[in-house]
Amino acid sequence: MNIATKIASQIKQFPLGKTFGYKDLNITTNQYVTAAKALERLQKKGIIKKVANGKFYKPERTVFGELKPSETELLKPYLFEGDTRIAYITGASLYNQMGLTRQVASKIKIASRGKRIYIQTGNIKATPVKSYVEVTNDNYRQLGFLDALKDINIISDLDPKSAVVILSNMLKEMPNKKLAETIKYALVYPPRTRALLGALLENMAENELLQVLKESLNPFSEYKTVISKQLPTGKNWNLV
Repeated sequence: MNIATKIASQIKQFPLGKTFGYKDLNITTNQYVTAAKALERLQKKGIIKKVANGKFYKPERTVFGELKPSETELLKPYLFEGDTRIAYITGASLYNQMGLTRQVASKIKIASRGKRIYIQTGNIKATPVKSYVEVTNDNYRQLGFLDALKDINIISDLDPKSAVVILSNMLKEMPNKKLAETIKYALVYPPRTRALLGALLENMAENELLQVLKESLNPFSEYKTVISKQLPTGKNWNLV
């Protein structure tokens, strides 16, 4: 079986609307040039469509027309290198998913440590921000949580009382190992983020995990947040 036939056979098995790249085709790197020509022919036939450089999908056709992949699928090529996550969605898009705002972002923010990721494909537009630590598939949710604490004062139409409930529930759902990791990551975030995390944890009576956060803060500094009044423990962390 030649490479073109092998690729066509594999693609036939792929689900409609799922994005894929060269690494999903079970070919060696020295076969990429031949594969590119085969993929180009499949594009001309309308069997596949291009999402981004080296990324494609099989379009789904219905009586209402051709369906594009979901936003999640369209973003995958930018958030991963092969099977390795290198970035995550943050900003208003994430905070909307978390329930902290009803704002629908016109542009998505994508956080990555080593890459600046810009996207302009169809209705999806994204701009880069730098993540505080290297992004992995194990930590990106924790980093997104810490981003929300960092940006708490600029999240549109945020309800302080609801925000405390949402953020506290997210912390409650973290196993102890994840909580410890979140605190470790918080140490490279701005002081206000660490103080707010400490106040939330103390409010939940998670006292065993707080010492490292407390020691990382200047005892004479004050940190203004829009949810300070909703946290009885805020004064212990100089939240105003």
